[in-house]
Amino acid sequence: MNRTNLLRRLGTAAIATAVLGLGLKGYAQRPERPTLNITGYVIDAELDTETHHMTAKAQVTFNAPDNAEVVTFGFHPALKLNKISDENGKLLGGERSADGTVRVTPVTPIQNKVAQKWTFEYEGTLTGNEDGPVEGLKLAAIQEPITYLLYAARWFPTTGYLTDRFTAEMHIKVPQGMRVFASGQQGASHSATLANGKPGDQYDFNWTKPGFPGTVIAGRYVEPVSVGSGNIKVYLTVSHQQSGNELAQTANKEFEYFTDNFGAPETSHLNVVEIPDDTLPVAWAPELAAVMGSRVGDKSVVRLLAGTIARQWWGCEVSPKTLSDTWITNGMARYGELMYVEEENGKPAMRAALQDVAAGALAYDTTPLSSSGRQNPFSPEFQSQTLEKGAMIFHMLRWEIGDKAFLATLKGTLSQYTDQGIRTADLQKVAEAQSQQQLTPFFAQWVDGTGAPQFKNKYAVYRLGNNKGFRTIGEINQDLDLFRMPVELRVETEGKTEIKKVDVVGTDSQYIVDTFGRPRHIAIDPGDWVLKSSPDLQVRIAILKGQQLVGQGDLAGALTEYQKALDANSQSSLASYRIAEVLYTQHNYQAAVNSYRDALRGDGDPRWTEVWSHIRLGQIFDITGQRDRAVNEYRLAIQTNDNTQGALNEARQWLQKPYTRPADQ
Repeated sequence: MNRTNLLRRLGTAAIATAVLGLGLKGYAQRPERPTLNITGYVIDAELDTETHHMTAKAQVTFNAPDNAEVVTFGFHPALKLNKISDENGKLLGGERSADGTVRVTPVTPIQNKVAQKWTFEYEGTLTGNEDGPVEGLKLAAIQEPITYLLYAARWFPTTGYLTDRFTAEMHIKVPQGMRVFASGQQGASHSATLANGKPGDQYDFNWTKPGFPGTVIAGRYVEPVSVGSGNIKVYLTVSHQQSGNELAQTANKEFEYFTDNFGAPETSHLNVVEIPDDTLPVAWAPELAAVMGSRVGDKSVVRLLAGTIARQWWGCEVSPKTLSDTWITNGMARYGELMYVEEENGKPAMRAALQDVAAGALAYDTTPLSSSGRQNPFSPEFQSQTLEKGAMIFHMLRWEIGDKAFLATLKGTLSQYTDQGIRTADLQKVAEAQSQQQLTPFFAQWVDGTGAPQFKNKYAVYRLGNNKGFRTIGEINQDLDLFRMPVELRVETEGKTEIKKVDVVGTDSQYIVDTFGRPRHIAIDPGDWVLKSSPDLQVRIAILKGQQLVGQGDLAGALTEYQKALDANSQSSLASYRIAEVLYTQHNYQAAVNSYRDALRGDGDPRWTEVWSHIRLGQIFDITGQRDRAVNEYRLAIQTNDNTQGALNEARQWLQKPYTRPADQ
């Protein structure tokens, strides 16, 4: 297993999604403020996997501002425009900008609210190695055995990323034997002759509801697997087909769970499709959930797939009105993932998952979510804020208004704003109606503000007369003057444990709790319902930033962040392990061994650092010709009985034969 794969396998689902944090051309230059509203497409495209070539024609229906002199579209930089014409067939002048957009000049002045229909004819080669909308990330590749054209790749003229909803009728020709997946499939494929004279197949799609049906995936998949009613089908390649049944069962359970909690989806059909390892971990569109091939047989696929299926509601059914409202859909998709973790594995599992989400929520918390639209939507800052802080806001809203009102808020939001963009004010309005609470302080704190409280507790215990027990008089201190939120207080006594809600308002909030037994310990927010700062969280934040820098190839920057984590907690096994990983990548074996040993001597959190430290030590000993010491480490790894990410299988493999470093490392 190569180094990159190990890092990816050990990363959390949250980190996997944050791989989007790379420079975005076009989008990265400034917040995208659409000057037009695209309402629909008719796209004819032919894909030649042998030459990686696409020939396409897209009829775009849109409205533009009155008398607009130039209309700008986002467009993949590697695609060549051959012709642009209006609905009367008149040729239009277009020019490419440095940021990859296309600026088109109308023949006659555009009248406001009068729909325009322009046709773009274009072609190009897409191997995935060309400069695309996101630097260093493949969003489109025409290849065997799987071709993918993701909406974010702008393989057709676009505007308003994630906010401009549209319909799409698509006719896609591919080499014979390939299956094609997109939104709104119309019956079976039919035979077609390709431009090179070879036989092919054509697939027709028509998604008639305003949404984001802009992703096309084509591949050579084995027969689909489905369970239950059969409305959810899983398509995998031969190399991963053994995971088909388990993946289908997982997808079916998740789809049913979200239907129960969010309400009926816009469509009951869903195709779960494998995509290559050279692109995003997941992708989504109406009726489509795509997952990286290396993940389909991995335990991490449960969370990845849950968050992706949740997009059928939060992203497809409703979308952000502006990029600054993206926290609603991104956050609820992430929180839906956590809700499913809670459903399957209980509250302790959800609380464990929340630790990484909380770290992501505060990693770049310098800009309010209400202003996040000014950021590059593919940056680590935007991703962490909208996904992780967004999820934490929904988690806290659930605590503030209760489970019943929270689920009613989710269903009410989806039903009232189906096929529409939604603003923060809209969500607040629904939540207030369902809970009968005034929630302005809550949204002002978490959407319009930054930072999180760091709670401190001061208290004194007094014995009450006449054998009536004890009275605890205390004060909760925190440093956010405008903070206002109920916080749980758990008082553990020599007898019964008392639970009390305390309204924390401002920097100092008093409380009084009477108990029969003498209090032994008082915990603030023991259920982790509130996003709060702590020394442990600062360690996790530094590690998270380090992992993101590793993903971008900045190993020196990653080491700096990991060292910050170690400075904050010298016993952090995870910080030592991550440092060792970077040192191993740099072939600095002695320093790596030292750090792996530090991980083994540390706090053991998370538990998997023990088994993987032994495996990596064994591999280093094999590389340096010390087979006896390597065998000992593999045996110690097996003795942990921890099979996180297939660790035991890995240890047994190298116990049988010495590990050798791959040639590309």
